[in-house]
Amino acid sequence: MLAPARPATIRIVCGLGNPDAEYARTRHNAGFATVDAVAARRGVRYWKSEAGAQVASITVTDKDGEKREVLLAKPMSYMNTSGGPLSKLARAHRVRPEEILVVHDEVDLDAGEVRLKLGGGLNAHNGLRSIADKLGSRDFARVQFGIGRPPGRMQVADYVLRELKGTFLEEFELTVERAADLVEQTL
Repeated sequence: MLAPARPATIRIVCGLGNPDAEYARTRHNAGFATVDAVAARRGVRYWKSEAGAQVASITVTDKDGEKREVLLAKPMSYMNTSGGPLSKLARAHRVRPEEILVVHDEVDLDAGEVRLKLGGGLNAHNGLRSIADKLGSRDFARVQFGIGRPPGRMQVADYVLRELKGTFLEEFELTVERAADLVEQTL
C-alpha cells in the first residue's frame, strides 16, 4: 500500500531523544530539541507527565479555520524503548498511527537536511523500530532530521551521543529551527 502524499491530520508530535541531561546537546536528541522549539514558538509553559512521556498541548488552526488540539510528546524512556510511552499515549487519546508525527535523527540524510517521510522503512533506527513494534504499524509520519554519517571509522553510537560544541552545535540549532518549521507546516 502506498503512503498518502500528505499525512492524515496530525494529533501527536513525538520527538525522540534520551531524557538525561548529559544527552541534551547530542545529535540523538534532535527530536526532543525540535519538539522543544515548536513548544517555545507556541508559548507552551506547562509540561505534564503522562504515559511515561512529558506532554504539552498546543492548539492549531486547520485550513478550514477549525481549531484542534495537538499533543507534543517526549518519551522519558530511552530512545530504544520510546514506543512504549508513545503507544500508551496514543491509546489514551484514541490516536491512530497515521495521526502521529515522529521527529528523529537520521544518519542517512546529510547534516542539516530535514525531510518529511510518510510510513515506510525504519532505516535500522531503534527508536522507530520500537514505535512500529508497539503501535503495530509503520504508518506514522516522520520528520527526519539529517545528522549525516560519522567521520572515519567512528561508531554510529559514539557519533550520535557525542556532545555538540562550537560550530557543530550552531549548525544543529539551525537544523532544529528548520525541522520545527517542517513540523508546523505538517500540522
